[in-house]
Amino acid sequence: MDANKHPLRAALGPGLLMAGAAVGVSHLVQSTRAGAEYGLTLVVLVILACALKYPFLEFGPRYAAATGESMIRGYKRMGEWALGLFALLTLGTAFIIQASVTLVTAGLAGLVFGLDASVTLLSLGVLIACIAVLTIGHYRGLDLLMKVIMAALVVSTVAAVALAFGGGPDWGGLSPVANIDQLWTAAGFAFVLALLGWMPIPLEVTAWHSLWTLERARQAGQAPTVRHAVIDFRIGYIGAAVLAVMFVVLGALLLYGSGEPLPASAVAFSASLVDLYAASLGEWARPLIAVAALTTMFSTTLAVTDAYPRVIRALIEIGGVADEKDKLGNLHRARYISALLVVTVGALIIINYFGERFTAMIDFATTASFLAAPLLAWLSLKLVTGPHMPVEHQPGPGLRLLAWIGLWFLIVFSLIWAGWRIF
Repeated sequence: MDANKHPLRAALGPGLLMAGAAVGVSHLVQSTRAGAEYGLTLVVLVILACALKYPFLEFGPRYAAATGESMIRGYKRMGEWALGLFALLTLGTAFIIQASVTLVTAGLAGLVFGLDASVTLLSLGVLIACIAVLTIGHYRGLDLLMKVIMAALVVSTVAAVALAFGGGPDWGGLSPVANIDQLWTAAGFAFVLALLGWMPIPLEVTAWHSLWTLERARQAGQAPTVRHAVIDFRIGYIGAAVLAVMFVVLGALLLYGSGEPLPASAVAFSASLVDLYAASLGEWARPLIAVAALTTMFSTTLAVTDAYPRVIRALIEIGGVADEKDKLGNLHRARYISALLVVTVGALIIINYFGERFTAMIDFATTASFLAAPLLAWLSLKLVTGPHMPVEHQPGPGLRLLAWIGLWFLIVFSLIWAGWRIF
């Protein structure tokens, strides 16, 4: 059927890519750890983080649909300082974020397929699979595969939660004040900050989403309205937030009080996670848990592996490094592939040297993202309420209020962290 007759259907896709990028380390690792160590104590904080980050992440598709350009070009319009600040904050953590999500996926792939190989070799295999999808299928292949993955992920996660409730779990994990005294320790506060960093997704994604919205419009041959772009975003975002809560519940039901420490390496962490779930639900559920976890992480790695090359290419072209006449066609594609290879090699170097310190690397990456969040939030809010955004599509009073509350939430937590580290 003609996409022009179904403008909402033509707009659907970027929101699921965003959800695929979100439902990964923040859910499988950090949310599960939150449930395992603190029961349901941190559920309120997870929901609060999702609510207060909502405006800034919605600004990406809103701006792209309203102006027909990415937020990165919008930052350029604000001034070289804004573009430079965005580039510094985003690219400063690009390699370690790519390495972090790839590590978890590699560990699960080795577990599911029974591969006895080093984590670096497993990571190389995962990244080659992602590169194959992105270079052969382009955006269309990514869009289609992500829709299939997200459908499988939702079904398997809901099934796992239902089985956990019916499997005679330790109901003590559902206490809203489980281990609450441990939150006031240095380790507890550090974990809370790391949990918030990627819950449900880093704020860098607001610019990624604007690029995906424009690419989807090009593929569909039809620019989305602001309303349809926002609906697409909400479908993905609400889904990611609900799944975050489900992973906390899984951790609380199956792992809280188990007395089993979660290992520091990616492969051992993945194996321990699946082992504990299987021990609680039964061996028959092991394949379901393992496939759900692998699906979760591959969707994240695929989305992140696509996003950073798009951002790098946009920075090169929008920043004026490339001539205007070179911004289409083969050179446009070549820049994407070149950036894809650079990000891949950089991530593999980090994995090779730091991969065994898996949980420490995850906590570092998520904390760095959280500390960058106030600046990224302020940039996006300034852009969508400034002169480069059509007045009729600027966020309304309610959304602006929520954005300001969210911005101060991020600032206050960052200042608390800085004070804690100093004193």
